[in-house]
Amino acid sequence: MHIKAFIHLISIRPTQPAVSSKVFIQRDYSSGTICKFQTKFPTELESRLDKQQFEETIQTLNNLYAEAEKLGGKSYLEGCMACLTAYTIFLCMETHYEKVLKKIARYIKDQNEKIYAPRGLLLTDPIERGLRVVEVTIFEDRSIGSGR
Repeated sequence: MHIKAFIHLISIRPTQPAVSSKVFIQRDYSSGTICKFQTKFPTELESRLDKQQFEETIQTLNNLYAEAEKLGGKSYLEGCMACLTAYTIFLCMETHYEKVLKKIARYIKDQNEKIYAPRGLLLTDPIERGLRVVEVTIFEDRSIGSGR
């Protein structure tokens, strides 16, 4: 690529708002090792988000992860089929867990578009952080949307 074309690409790229800080919602191990996140409302989000909306988002995530880890007949059948086919069955089908992880990714994308981004916030999918935390990025520039 020529240097002039590279400079042109840089100059037309839209500027991104600066990151002010990040808030990390930790895992809740009070019920064991199931994937569940704390619903305690972080004080850093008070000026940007309603407590009820935050708790609803985290509770929905907790419910989806519980659904993903739920064992039932379908999970046992998947396991048996995996053993019988030397796990090659997973080359042509998704597990229940993978389907729910995709559902969670869609939910987070939807929440970001409708609720968090207009308030200068961004939720990061916990799978990108090893299911250890829910990361909420706070941007300095709140002109992305209308605010609260």
